[in-house]
Amino acid sequence: MYAAPDRMHKPDNELVDLVFDYMRERLQYDPVPLDHPGDGAHLREALAGLLNDHGNNPADVLKLYDHELSRAVISADSPRYLSFIPCAPTKAALLFDMVVSCASLQGISWLEAAGAIAAENQVLRLIADRAGLPASAGGTFVSGGSAGNLSALVVARDTARRRLGVGPEARLRIAVADQVHSSVKNTFNIIGVEPFLVPAVDRRLTGAALRAALAADPHPETVIAVVGTAGTTNEGIVDDLAGIAEVARAHDLWFHVDGAYGGAGLFAPSVRHRYDGIEHADSFVVDPHKWLFAPFDCAALLYREPRLARAVHTQDASYLDVLHTEGDEWNPTDYAYHLTRRARGLPLWFSLAVHGVQAYTDAIETGLRLARDTAQLIRDTEHLELLHDPQLSAVCFRRTGWTHDDYYRWSRQLLADQIGFVTPTGWDGETVARFAFLHPGTTMEMVREILDTMA
Repeated sequence: MYAAPDRMHKPDNELVDLVFDYMRERLQYDPVPLDHPGDGAHLREALAGLLNDHGNNPADVLKLYDHELSRAVISADSPRYLSFIPCAPTKAALLFDMVVSCASLQGISWLEAAGAIAAENQVLRLIADRAGLPASAGGTFVSGGSAGNLSALVVARDTARRRLGVGPEARLRIAVADQVHSSVKNTFNIIGVEPFLVPAVDRRLTGAALRAALAADPHPETVIAVVGTAGTTNEGIVDDLAGIAEVARAHDLWFHVDGAYGGAGLFAPSVRHRYDGIEHADSFVVDPHKWLFAPFDCAALLYREPRLARAVHTQDASYLDVLHTEGDEWNPTDYAYHLTRRARGLPLWFSLAVHGVQAYTDAIETGLRLARDTAQLIRDTEHLELLHDPQLSAVCFRRTGWTHDDYYRWSRQLLADQIGFVTPTGWDGETVARFAFLHPGTTMEMVREILDTMA
């Protein structure tokens, strides 16, 4: 019997109801369960033969996903997920992410997606205003901080090459401290620049240390940029952005700020002063899928002078000429290394429009307060030791007398008992414990329950 080639694209009300019912149930979890790590052999067995010529009953496939696959994915949106950097998207953002998907919304060019891009740019403007960047600032949403750092530092490199009149063979360096994110180090390998390592002062990159390092170096002219961090991933420490900015201006360095995790603190009055100096940044990255409660994958990349990014990232091809016209044109493809992209900023835009900016401020302040209260609880507990006063929402601490193996045993048992997902981390070569507070549904009762297991 003839099978219509467009059969996969026909409306299927039963399939719609099946999937929407599942999504409705998932969105109503309160709280979201942590779930467990997966067993490779079991998952391979469950998936065996699924991809065949004839397909499967949708209900059976969804049941397999629900019962086997989804439960082998630790839920980053659980209030008990306190490892790495959690993700706590609002329900409004999650729902609108479905709209973006089911409508096949893309965000490539103004010609094709002006409505989506106008909304995304409204959010980028809000973030730029919080950072104090000028009215000229703009950029795009990319997949994450790694993509944002790579895109921005390519612009820094190529802008410096033009300014210095040098080619790809020239030795160029970018100043960083040892606490800089791993994606920045990886970017150096990709774009062919070297790190100019500046000694940290109390785990921060400072303007004074940068100035001294440049003065002591025999070839400071090869240093073309500096990366400041607005919230290190491990400890949540904000660099001396004001001091770095002053040195960057004096030496004509591109000033990039990696705020992938901590940049959302710009919305919190209690810590806004820590970001003084960010208004001088040439480029800035913040990941809304972290502390601005958007779904994966969403990072905001901003430039002080977007024209410099366009000069580097605009792709030339005959079929793309139609995208570059006069008027309101704003092509997100011109501001990062990507071409095809989804309109990943729209779920954040929808949630901000629905809830208002103050709701975001309140939620961010909750994470900051949890960190401060947890730090005090650790100080008050005899067998626990706080390693650094929290600047943002990360808390590192040690359990007196524990070894590397003790921390890992404890972490595995916490997850097995569904009490929490708290992975160990490193601190000056030592294994310690770490909390990352982002989800406003996390409570001090949960924290106490976790800490009680260390007695």
